[in-house]
Amino acid sequence: MINLIPRNLLRFIILILFQVLVLNNIQFSGYVNPFLYVLFILLLPFETPGWLLLVSGFLLGMSIDIFSGTLGMHTTASVLMAYVRPYVLSLIAPRDGYESGTFPRLYYFGFKWFLNYTIILVFLHHLVLFYLEVFKLTEFFSTFLRVILSSFFSVTLVMLSQYIIYRK
Repeated sequence: MINLIPRNLLRFIILILFQVLVLNNIQFSGYVNPFLYVLFILLLPFETPGWLLLVSGFLLGMSIDIFSGTLGMHTTASVLMAYVRPYVLSLIAPRDGYESGTFPRLYYFGFKWFLNYTIILVFLHHLVLFYLEVFKLTEFFSTFLRVILSSFFSVTLVMLSQYIIYRK
């Protein structure tokens, strides 16, 4: 358990820096914005207490908001994602449940499980984030298209990270 704290802290810092310095500068015609920083919440251990999930989501979102100049939007979306995560995990839990000492990774639970888990949480995060950004329903369909395209691109980045960083 002690080994997990520095590893997660390093992941937190690396994902924020990568998001702010690289991915925030990538936009494809205003419709695709990749957000890889959500990987931090996705990869937290199963045993993470609810209060720590919420605090982690808050600190993650607030860090991105400070560097992006969008105070509150990423924080709200990240905290909601952290809040919903235990419910999504119980919804898609394997028949035997989750073993102690395992993590929500492609390596442990396979491609289909991790893809479902990632799609649900990333789509929810992007839905809240982009509708908060626009904050009007007159652009409902263009915003929804942006949510879908950005979610697809972000999920692709998350899945690629699992193959590149967390190999067997």
